[in-house]
Amino acid sequence: MTSIVIPAHNEARVIGRLLDSLLDGSGGTGAAATDATDDKSAATDGTDATDIVVVCNGCTDDTARIAAERGPRVRVVEIPVPSKHAALRTGDDHARGFPRVYVDADVVLAGADVRALTEPLDDAGSGILATAPERRIPLAGCAWRVRAYYRVWQRLPAVREGLFGRGVIAVSEAGHARIAALPPLMADDLAASLAFAPGERRVVGAAGVVVHPPRTWRDLMKRRIRAAVSTAQVEQEQPRGASARTSKADLIALLRREPGLLPGVVVFVAAAVAARRGAAKAIGAQDFGTWLRDESSRQN
Repeated sequence: MTSIVIPAHNEARVIGRLLDSLLDGSGGTGAAATDATDDKSAATDGTDATDIVVVCNGCTDDTARIAAERGPRVRVVEIPVPSKHAALRTGDDHARGFPRVYVDADVVLAGADVRALTEPLDDAGSGILATAPERRIPLAGCAWRVRAYYRVWQRLPAVREGLFGRGVIAVSEAGHARIAALPPLMADDLAASLAFAPGERRVVGAAGVVVHPPRTWRDLMKRRIRAAVSTAQVEQEQPRGASARTSKADLIALLRREPGLLPGVVVFVAAAVAARRGAAKAIGAQDFGTWLRDESSRQN
C-alpha cells in the first residue's frame, strides 16, 4: 500500500485542490495522465491502495475541516506544534505502508502521478530508493523579474537533477530509513535529495507536479532568503556532502547554450546576492527556525 503524508500548516486555501487532485483517478499533471484511464475503475470502486494522511501542525484555520470533508480515504491528524519536521514524523507514525510519498500542501499532484513515482520504487532490481516528479511552474501572473528568475533557475543542472524544490519526494522502505535518520532541517527536501547518490534517485518524467511560484519579487525574496538560510544549515550538518549550489561555471555554460537568457541571468545573480545579504543575520545567529513564507503563491 502506498502512503501519502501531507504536512499542512494553515493551508486552508490550497489543501482542497491538492486532495481533489490526488483523489481523482482519472488524470495527472504529467505523462502518467495518459495511462490513468485503466486505473479509474480501481480508484472509484475502493480498491486503490493509497493511504493519505494529512498532518495539520499548529493550524489556526480550517485546514483540518477542509481535509476531513474529502471523505474516508483522507485521514486527518492534528498536532499543536507548527513544525514541518514534527508533522513528517507524525505522518510516519500513522502511515500504513510503502512506498511513501511526502507532499507539500501547496502543490498539485494527481493520483496517476503518484503511481508513476512509485513504479521504480516497487522494482527491487532498479536500485532506485527515491523519486520525484518533473516540475510544472505556471509563471502567468508573476512579475517579470520572477518570470526571468525561474527561466534561469529551472535550467540549472542541480535544479534539473535534484529531488528538491518540487514539493514531492517518494521513497522506498530502504530509502525511508535513510531520510528518517536525518536531523530536523529547514531544507528537508534538499537534505533528502543529497542523502541519495545519483544512481539511487530518479526524476520521473512520466510524473509531474504543479509548483505555484511566488507572484511578486518581495515574495520571491522571502523564498530565496529562506533557501539561503536553510542551505547554510544543511552544509553545516553535512560539511563533506554534495552541494546543490549554483556555480559561476553553471551560469557561464548556460549563457553559452542560450545567450538570450542574459537578462534572466542578471536577475538571477541579483536575487542571489540580495538573498545572501538578507540571510546573513539569521545564519550568524544560527536562527534556523524562522520560516519566511510567501502568500502570493497560495492565491487561487
